[in-house]
Amino acid sequence: MFPEIVDALRESYEVEHNPEDRPWPPEELARRLRGARGVLATVMDRFDEPLLAQCPDLEVISNIAVGFNNIDVAACSRRGIRVTNTPGVLDDTTADLTWALLMAAARRIAEGDAYVRAGEWKIAFGVQYFLGQDVHHRTLGVLGMGRIGQAIARRARGFDMRVLYCNRTRLPEAQEQRLGADYAERDRLLAESDFVVVMAPYSPATHHLVGAAEIAKMKPTAILVNSARGGVVDDEALVYALKHRRIAGAGLDVFEGEPRVNPGFLELRNVVMTPHIGSASAATRMTMCRTAMQNMVAVLEGREPPNLVNVIPA
Repeated sequence: MFPEIVDALRESYEVEHNPEDRPWPPEELARRLRGARGVLATVMDRFDEPLLAQCPDLEVISNIAVGFNNIDVAACSRRGIRVTNTPGVLDDTTADLTWALLMAAARRIAEGDAYVRAGEWKIAFGVQYFLGQDVHHRTLGVLGMGRIGQAIARRARGFDMRVLYCNRTRLPEAQEQRLGADYAERDRLLAESDFVVVMAPYSPATHHLVGAAEIAKMKPTAILVNSARGGVVDDEALVYALKHRRIAGAGLDVFEGEPRVNPGFLELRNVVMTPHIGSASAATRMTMCRTAMQNMVAVLEGREPPNLVNVIPA
Protein backbone atom coordinates (compact mmCIF):
# COMPACT_ATOMS: atom_id res chain seq x y z
CA MET A 1 0.00 0.00 0.00
CA PHE A 2 1.21 3.52 -0.72
CA PRO A 3 2.52 5.11 2.51
CA GLU A 4 0.37 8.19 1.87
CA ILE A 5 -2.79 6.07 2.11
CA VAL A 6 -1.70 4.37 5.33
CA ASP A 7 -0.71 7.69 6.89
CA ALA A 8 -4.01 9.32 5.94
CA LEU A 9 -5.99 6.49 7.52
CA ARG A 10 -3.91 6.54 10.68
CA GLU A 11 -5.00 10.11 11.33
CA SER A 12 -8.47 8.81 12.24
CA TYR A 13 -8.21 5.03 12.66
CA GLU A 14 -6.13 2.24 14.08
CA VAL A 15 -4.57 0.57 11.05
CA GLU A 16 -3.28 -2.97 10.62
CA HIS A 17 -1.09 -2.82 7.52
CA ASN A 18 0.39 -5.64 5.45
CA PRO A 19 3.72 -4.14 4.29
CA GLU A 20 4.69 -7.07 2.08
CA ASP A 21 3.76 -7.93 -1.49
CA ARG A 22 2.16 -11.20 -0.46
CA PRO A 23 -1.41 -11.86 0.62
CA TRP A 24 -2.01 -13.03 4.15
CA PRO A 25 -3.14 -16.68 4.23
CA PRO A 26 -6.82 -17.09 5.21
CA GLU A 27 -6.11 -17.94 8.83
CA GLU A 28 -3.79 -14.95 9.24
CA LEU A 29 -6.19 -12.63 7.40
CA ALA A 30 -9.01 -13.72 9.71
CA ARG A 31 -6.82 -13.14 12.78
CA ARG A 32 -5.79 -9.67 11.59
CA LEU A 33 -9.39 -8.71 10.85
CA ARG A 34 -10.77 -9.59 14.27
CA GLY A 35 -12.27 -6.40 15.66
CA ALA A 36 -11.75 -4.53 12.38
CA ARG A 37 -14.65 -2.56 10.89
CA GLY A 38 -13.23 -2.06 7.40
CA VAL A 39 -10.65 -3.54 5.07
CA LEU A 40 -8.87 -2.30 1.94
CA ALA A 41 -8.43 -5.45 -0.12
CA THR A 42 -6.77 -6.54 -3.33
CA VAL A 43 -7.90 -9.26 -5.73
CA MET A 44 -5.44 -11.61 -4.01
CA ASP A 45 -7.42 -11.45 -0.76
CA ARG A 46 -10.22 -14.02 -0.65
CA PHE A 47 -13.36 -13.31 1.35
CA ASP A 48 -15.58 -16.38 1.58
CA GLU A 49 -18.21 -17.45 4.09
CA PRO A 50 -15.80 -19.27 6.47
CA LEU A 51 -13.58 -16.20 6.70
CA LEU A 52 -16.47 -13.76 7.04
CA ALA A 53 -17.87 -15.84 9.90
CA GLN A 54 -14.70 -15.02 11.85
CA CYS A 55 -15.06 -11.26 11.30
CA PRO A 56 -18.31 -10.24 13.07
CA ASP A 57 -17.32 -6.56 13.30
CA LEU A 58 -16.61 -6.10 9.61
CA GLU A 59 -18.77 -3.44 7.94
CA VAL A 60 -17.08 -2.87 4.59
CA ILE A 61 -14.71 -4.62 2.18
CA SER A 62 -13.27 -2.02 -0.16
CA ASN A 63 -11.68 -3.74 -3.16
CA ILE A 64 -8.83 -1.95 -4.91
CA ALA A 65 -10.06 -3.15 -8.30
CA VAL A 66 -13.01 -3.03 -10.65
CA GLY A 67 -13.62 -6.77 -10.41
CA PHE A 68 -14.70 -8.40 -7.15
CA ASN A 69 -14.72 -12.13 -7.89
CA ASN A 70 -12.41 -12.56 -4.87
CA ILE A 71 -15.39 -11.70 -2.63
CA ASP A 72 -18.51 -13.73 -1.86
CA VAL A 73 -20.80 -10.76 -2.37
CA ALA A 74 -23.98 -12.66 -1.50
CA ALA A 75 -22.50 -13.76 1.83
CA CYS A 76 -21.46 -10.18 2.54
CA SER A 77 -24.98 -8.94 1.81
CA ARG A 78 -26.47 -11.47 4.21
CA ARG A 79 -24.11 -10.26 6.90
CA GLY A 80 -24.71 -6.57 6.21
CA ILE A 81 -21.18 -6.04 4.92
CA ARG A 82 -20.90 -3.47 2.16
CA VAL A 83 -18.66 -4.29 -0.81
CA THR A 84 -17.17 -1.53 -2.94
CA ASN A 85 -14.88 -1.32 -5.97
CA THR A 86 -13.01 1.27 -8.04
CA PRO A 87 -14.69 1.57 -11.44
CA GLY A 88 -13.90 4.23 -14.00
CA VAL A 89 -10.43 5.16 -12.76
CA LEU A 90 -8.39 2.52 -14.57
CA ASP A 91 -10.17 2.23 -17.92
CA ASP A 92 -7.66 4.09 -20.08
CA THR A 93 -4.62 2.66 -18.33
CA THR A 94 -5.84 -0.90 -18.81
CA ALA A 95 -6.78 -0.15 -22.42
CA ASP A 96 -3.22 1.11 -23.00
CA LEU A 97 -1.73 -2.11 -21.63
CA THR A 98 -4.12 -4.19 -23.70
CA TRP A 99 -2.96 -2.41 -26.83
CA ALA A 100 0.66 -2.90 -25.77
CA LEU A 101 0.06 -6.65 -25.59
CA LEU A 102 -1.76 -6.64 -28.92
CA MET A 103 1.03 -4.75 -30.66
CA ALA A 104 3.76 -6.80 -29.02
CA ALA A 105 2.15 -10.07 -30.09
CA ALA A 106 1.41 -8.82 -33.61
CA ARG A 107 4.93 -7.53 -34.23
CA ARG A 108 6.75 -10.17 -32.18
CA ILE A 109 8.36 -7.59 -29.90
CA ALA A 110 9.27 -9.95 -27.06
CA GLU A 111 10.86 -12.43 -29.47
CA GLY A 112 12.87 -9.68 -31.11
CA ASP A 113 14.03 -8.28 -27.79
CA ALA A 114 15.20 -11.71 -26.61
CA TYR A 115 16.94 -12.29 -29.97
CA VAL A 116 18.95 -9.07 -29.69
CA ARG A 117 19.82 -9.61 -26.02
CA ALA A 118 21.05 -13.14 -26.74
CA GLY A 119 23.52 -11.79 -29.30
CA GLU A 120 21.88 -13.73 -32.13
CA TRP A 121 21.39 -10.71 -34.41
CA LYS A 122 24.11 -11.24 -37.01
CA ILE A 123 22.75 -9.60 -40.18
CA ALA A 124 21.61 -5.97 -40.15
CA PHE A 125 18.53 -6.54 -42.30
CA GLY A 126 16.81 -9.72 -43.38
CA VAL A 127 13.82 -9.63 -45.71
CA GLN A 128 12.04 -12.34 -43.75
CA TYR A 129 13.33 -11.52 -40.27
CA PHE A 130 10.60 -11.68 -37.61
CA LEU A 131 7.69 -11.28 -39.96
CA GLY A 132 4.70 -10.18 -37.96
CA GLN A 133 1.23 -8.93 -38.73
CA ASP A 134 -0.14 -5.52 -39.60
CA VAL A 135 -2.57 -4.03 -37.14
CA HIS A 136 -3.82 -1.18 -39.27
CA HIS A 137 -6.90 -1.77 -41.42
CA ARG A 138 -7.54 -5.14 -39.74
CA THR A 139 -10.55 -6.29 -37.74
CA LEU A 140 -10.61 -6.02 -33.95
CA GLY A 141 -13.12 -8.09 -31.98
CA VAL A 142 -13.94 -7.09 -28.40
CA LEU A 143 -15.63 -9.63 -26.13
CA GLY A 144 -17.12 -7.49 -23.37
CA MET A 145 -17.91 -3.88 -24.26
CA GLY A 146 -17.90 -2.24 -20.86
CA ARG A 147 -15.92 0.89 -20.06
CA ILE A 148 -12.53 -0.70 -20.74
CA GLY A 149 -13.76 -2.45 -23.86
CA GLN A 150 -15.01 0.88 -25.17
CA ALA A 151 -11.67 2.53 -24.40
CA ILE A 152 -9.95 -0.22 -26.40
CA ALA A 153 -12.37 0.31 -29.29
CA ARG A 154 -11.73 4.06 -29.34
CA ARG A 155 -8.02 3.45 -29.78
CA ALA A 156 -8.68 1.24 -32.79
CA ARG A 157 -9.84 4.26 -34.77
CA GLY A 158 -6.25 5.50 -34.91
CA PHE A 159 -5.33 2.30 -36.71
CA ASP A 160 -8.26 2.55 -39.15
CA MET A 161 -9.57 -0.76 -37.87
CA ARG A 162 -12.96 -2.32 -38.26
CA VAL A 163 -14.35 -3.05 -34.79
CA LEU A 164 -16.78 -5.82 -33.89
CA TYR A 165 -18.05 -6.35 -30.38
CA CYS A 166 -20.12 -8.86 -28.45
CA ASN A 167 -21.70 -7.90 -25.17
CA ARG A 168 -24.38 -9.18 -22.83
CA THR A 169 -26.38 -6.06 -23.70
CA ARG A 170 -26.11 -4.31 -27.03
CA LEU A 171 -25.06 -0.67 -26.88
CA PRO A 172 -27.38 2.09 -28.08
CA GLU A 173 -26.98 2.83 -31.79
CA ALA A 174 -25.63 6.33 -31.16
CA GLN A 175 -22.92 4.91 -28.89
CA GLU A 176 -21.99 2.30 -31.50
CA GLN A 177 -21.58 5.07 -34.04
CA ARG A 178 -19.38 7.12 -31.71
CA LEU A 179 -17.15 4.09 -31.15
CA GLY A 180 -17.23 3.00 -34.78
CA ALA A 181 -18.18 -0.48 -33.57
CA ASP A 182 -20.64 -3.02 -34.95
CA TYR A 183 -22.44 -5.60 -32.83
CA ALA A 184 -21.81 -9.25 -33.76
CA GLU A 185 -22.77 -12.56 -32.25
CA ARG A 186 -19.81 -14.29 -30.65
CA ASP A 187 -19.24 -16.91 -33.36
CA ARG A 188 -19.18 -14.29 -36.09
CA LEU A 189 -16.83 -12.08 -34.09
CA LEU A 190 -14.44 -14.97 -33.56
CA ALA A 191 -14.51 -15.98 -37.21
CA GLU A 192 -13.99 -12.53 -38.69
CA SER A 193 -11.58 -10.87 -36.25
CA ASP A 194 -7.83 -10.64 -36.74
CA PHE A 195 -7.41 -9.67 -33.10
CA VAL A 196 -9.76 -10.85 -30.34
CA VAL A 197 -9.60 -8.95 -27.06
CA VAL A 198 -11.27 -10.50 -24.00
CA MET A 199 -12.65 -7.90 -21.61
CA ALA A 200 -15.49 -9.80 -19.90
CA PRO A 201 -15.51 -9.81 -16.07
CA TYR A 202 -15.02 -13.19 -14.43
CA SER A 203 -18.02 -14.99 -12.97
CA PRO A 204 -19.30 -18.58 -13.05
CA ALA A 205 -21.20 -17.58 -16.20
CA THR A 206 -18.01 -16.43 -17.98
CA HIS A 207 -15.74 -19.26 -16.80
CA HIS A 208 -13.91 -20.48 -19.92
CA LEU A 209 -15.93 -18.13 -22.08
CA VAL A 210 -13.15 -18.70 -24.59
CA GLY A 211 -12.19 -22.37 -24.72
CA ALA A 212 -11.16 -24.91 -27.31
CA ALA A 213 -14.42 -24.65 -29.26
CA GLU A 214 -14.21 -20.87 -29.45
CA ILE A 215 -10.53 -20.84 -30.40
CA ALA A 216 -11.31 -23.32 -33.17
CA LYS A 217 -13.58 -20.68 -34.74
CA MET A 218 -10.76 -18.12 -34.96
CA LYS A 219 -8.54 -17.51 -37.97
CA PRO A 220 -5.18 -19.33 -38.02
CA THR A 221 -3.61 -15.87 -38.29
CA ALA A 222 -5.57 -14.43 -35.36
CA ILE A 223 -4.15 -13.16 -32.08
CA LEU A 224 -5.98 -13.47 -28.73
CA VAL A 225 -5.46 -10.91 -25.96
CA ASN A 226 -6.73 -11.38 -22.40
CA SER A 227 -6.34 -8.54 -19.93
CA ALA A 228 -9.64 -9.12 -18.11
CA ARG A 229 -9.41 -11.97 -15.58
CA GLY A 230 -7.85 -15.38 -15.46
CA GLY A 231 -10.41 -18.11 -15.98
CA VAL A 232 -12.36 -16.28 -18.67
CA VAL A 233 -9.99 -18.00 -21.11
CA ASP A 234 -9.22 -21.72 -20.83
CA ASP A 235 -5.44 -21.54 -20.50
CA GLU A 236 -4.91 -25.22 -21.23
CA ALA A 237 -6.86 -24.95 -24.48
CA LEU A 238 -4.95 -21.81 -25.40
CA VAL A 239 -1.58 -23.48 -24.81
CA TYR A 240 -2.62 -26.31 -27.13
CA ALA A 241 -3.81 -23.89 -29.80
CA LEU A 242 -0.62 -21.83 -29.68
CA LYS A 243 1.63 -24.88 -29.65
CA HIS A 244 -0.07 -26.34 -32.71
CA ARG A 245 -0.33 -22.95 -34.44
CA ARG A 246 -4.11 -23.13 -34.43
CA ILE A 247 -3.90 -19.37 -33.91
CA ALA A 248 -0.88 -17.15 -34.50
CA GLY A 249 -0.27 -15.73 -31.06
CA ALA A 250 -1.53 -14.34 -27.77
CA GLY A 251 -0.95 -11.49 -25.35
CA LEU A 252 -1.81 -12.27 -21.72
CA ASP A 253 -1.87 -10.15 -18.59
CA VAL A 254 -4.00 -12.55 -16.53
CA PHE A 255 -3.93 -16.30 -15.93
CA GLU A 256 -5.86 -19.08 -14.28
CA GLY A 257 -4.56 -19.66 -10.75
CA GLU A 258 -2.18 -16.69 -10.90
CA PRO A 259 0.54 -16.09 -9.88
CA ARG A 260 0.97 -19.66 -11.07
CA VAL A 261 1.29 -19.76 -14.84
CA ASN A 262 0.56 -22.80 -16.99
CA PRO A 263 4.08 -24.12 -17.73
CA GLY A 264 3.07 -24.69 -21.33
CA PHE A 265 3.10 -20.94 -21.94
CA LEU A 266 6.74 -20.72 -20.87
CA GLU A 267 7.79 -23.02 -23.69
CA LEU A 268 6.15 -20.93 -26.40
CA ARG A 269 7.54 -17.99 -28.31
CA ASN A 270 4.24 -16.85 -29.78
CA VAL A 271 2.82 -15.56 -26.49
CA VAL A 272 3.63 -12.29 -24.73
CA MET A 273 3.01 -12.27 -20.95
CA THR A 274 2.84 -9.62 -18.26
CA PRO A 275 2.15 -10.16 -14.51
CA HIS A 276 -1.38 -8.69 -14.13
CA ILE A 277 -0.28 -5.09 -14.59
CA GLY A 278 -3.20 -3.75 -16.61
CA SER A 279 -3.80 -0.83 -14.24
CA ALA A 280 -0.18 -0.49 -13.11
CA SER A 281 0.71 3.09 -13.78
CA ALA A 282 1.77 5.12 -10.76
CA ALA A 283 -1.02 7.67 -11.21
CA THR A 284 -3.78 5.11 -11.75
CA ARG A 285 -2.82 2.82 -8.89
CA MET A 286 -2.70 5.80 -6.53
CA THR A 287 -6.14 6.92 -7.73
CA MET A 288 -7.48 3.39 -7.23
CA CYS A 289 -6.17 3.31 -3.66
CA ARG A 290 -7.58 6.77 -2.87
CA THR A 291 -10.95 5.78 -4.32
CA ALA A 292 -10.98 2.58 -2.27
CA MET A 293 -10.07 4.52 0.86
CA GLN A 294 -12.89 7.02 0.22
CA ASN A 295 -15.34 4.16 -0.25
CA MET A 296 -14.30 2.56 3.03
CA VAL A 297 -14.28 5.78 5.04
CA ALA A 298 -17.75 6.68 3.77
CA VAL A 299 -19.16 3.46 5.23
CA LEU A 300 -17.27 3.88 8.52
CA GLU A 301 -18.70 7.39 8.82
CA GLY A 302 -22.25 6.17 8.20
CA ARG A 303 -22.54 7.41 4.62
CA GLU A 304 -23.33 5.53 1.42
CA PRO A 305 -20.07 4.84 -0.45
CA PRO A 306 -19.69 6.20 -3.99
CA ASN A 307 -19.09 2.75 -5.52
CA LEU A 308 -21.31 0.25 -3.72
CA VAL A 309 -21.48 -3.18 -5.36
CA ASN A 310 -24.12 -4.99 -3.29
CA VAL A 311 -27.55 -4.38 -1.85
CA ILE A 312 -27.93 -4.77 1.90
CA PRO A 313 -31.29 -6.22 2.97
CA ALA A 314 -33.39 -3.86 5.06
